[in-house]
Amino acid sequence: MTWVAPEVEREWEPSNGDERAIADGFLEYGRKTLLVKCAGLTGEQLVQRANPPSTLSLLGLVRHITDVERNWFRRRFGGEEIERLYSRPDRPDAVFEDLDPEHAERDIDRLVNEWRAADRAIADLSLDHIWVSDRWGPMSLRWVFGHMNSEYSRHNGHADLLRERIDGRTGV
Repeated sequence: MTWVAPEVEREWEPSNGDERAIADGFLEYGRKTLLVKCAGLTGEQLVQRANPPSTLSLLGLVRHITDVERNWFRRRFGGEEIERLYSRPDRPDAVFEDLDPEHAERDIDRLVNEWRAADRAIADLSLDHIWVSDRWGPMSLRWVFGHMNSEYSRHNGHADLLRERIDGRTGV
């Protein structure tokens, strides 16, 4: 039997509550939206590229956002010494180029596991917690939440177009 990406339950972000609850809710909604865009597709469909020579694909987006979550929340703010999973300094586009439809299930599972690990890494940090970048200077966890919501919004827009190209499904 051919594997297909599972259906995903998604709840709307909260419309009231404290700042952290709102930030967590928007992030979780963006996260789940990416998986909603992948739901019901095979590995072969998930690696289909949008418009060659572009290397953009749904599975590439899954892999990219896995590295982004890992980098911001676990490596930078959580202080964990862990490697990137997909991109490399010598080949930053490997995340989009080195796709294997046979690894689609593993890659989606890695993303979901990365979300949980990221949540654990920052669970006890306030939104005012600062990480100092050599390049950009002091950055708050509040800023990272805003950045990640922007990241998901942009890439979920890409995912909309990719999904429509694959099977015509829109508006999910």
